[in-house]
Amino acid sequence: MTKLNWKPGNMLYPLPAVMLSCRRPGEKPNLVTVAWCGTVCSDPAMLSISLRPERYSYDIIRETGEFVVNLVPVKLARALDFCGVRSGRDVDKFAETGLTPEPSRVIQAPGVLECPVQIECRVTQVLPLGSHHMFLAEVAGVNVEESLVDRKGALDLSKADLLAYSHGTYSSLGDKLGTFGFSVKKRPAKSAPKKGNLKKK
Repeated sequence: MTKLNWKPGNMLYPLPAVMLSCRRPGEKPNLVTVAWCGTVCSDPAMLSISLRPERYSYDIIRETGEFVVNLVPVKLARALDFCGVRSGRDVDKFAETGLTPEPSRVIQAPGVLECPVQIECRVTQVLPLGSHHMFLAEVAGVNVEESLVDRKGALDLSKADLLAYSHGTYSSLGDKLGTFGFSVKKRPAKSAPKKGNLKKK
């Protein structure tokens, strides 16, 4: 298999495409699309986002120290894209997309009602890295649509029909191929037939 050697670049794909919601006190809330978002720690639960300093949301998040990561289903792909190519300086993104700001449980920044999962975050550190600055944030709360949780309390995100971003393209996640650890999970041994069930020929 022949490989082409390219110059260094951002080629870690696919990525989750999310909408961040934020708000200064007394001002309208804003949305910004982010694909550079990732998990960094499980205890305490933390994640990271990377933003260009010139983005309208950058100063809002830096000043307030909080934001909400909204996981986006396929049906909101157009709204997601709009929030990535229009600036909150010029338009009210909630009004333009028809999305609804929903009060958060722990922080002041609202979530997006139409998104099935909202992750409320508090910024702990900002790292200037170059073109983008990384915001490290602790998860303050998580809100999950009830329909995604089964009777045993297990979360099934496949029901949310979330989308992903890969090198300029939005896609659905596709079929489930397995669960964590399935490659080493022992298959149940086939039980031998009981003697009482054997039929004489």
